[in-house]
Amino acid sequence: MIGSLNGVSSGGWIRYAKEMEDAGADALELNIYFLPTSLDVEGSDIERSYCELLRRVKEQVKIPVAVKLAPYFTSMSNMAKRLEAVGADALVLFNRFYQPDFDLETLEVLTAPSLSTSEELRLRLHWVALLSTRVRPDLAITGGVHTAEDVVKSVMAGAHAVMMTSALLKNGIGHLMKVSKDLVDWMELHQYESIRQMRGSMNAVAVAEPGAYERANYLKVLSSYTLRAGTR
Repeated sequence: MIGSLNGVSSGGWIRYAKEMEDAGADALELNIYFLPTSLDVEGSDIERSYCELLRRVKEQVKIPVAVKLAPYFTSMSNMAKRLEAVGADALVLFNRFYQPDFDLETLEVLTAPSLSTSEELRLRLHWVALLSTRVRPDLAITGGVHTAEDVVKSVMAGAHAVMMTSALLKNGIGHLMKVSKDLVDWMELHQYESIRQMRGSMNAVAVAEPGAYERANYLKVLSSYTLRAGTR
């Protein structure tokens, strides 16, 4: 059982982390939901605060600690490396910040959550495929996992775990059984004997064209869209 901790003050994080461990949690997830809006906060300060928070929690607990990240760091690879150095046991990619909408009739700001779609998985696949052979912490994907195919893609990118929330809110808890059955059916159809066999088989090291994960693929993407549009 993994306890997901979303705190405010460093003292609160540390206290509740210890209490979760004492209550029997097998691991902790630091769900850092922090959206800086001050004009005076620099990016380096934010990065430093993440590392410092992780360091202080790791000093207080003996169980594994994962850090749930937002995708907005200037250098995601470097941030992953820094968290590894501080002692992160796993990284969870990525946090979804809920964005407001406007009601044009009442002129109110709407704060209702928007559920994810499978389209959002692409950002997670991109970074897990790049990081899975370059950092020690396990990698988990959250956001955009709705189907067995989404699970397969996540594992092939290199994920050790996938998380599902929006799909369960839409379809009910029984959807887990469907995804599990569909996953087994897919693996049998494609002759995969285990999850381990699939893991990382399409990361940046394993694929024939690693440039697909880099800036060098930009023109190829645009060209492929033009070619597809021309066939319609």
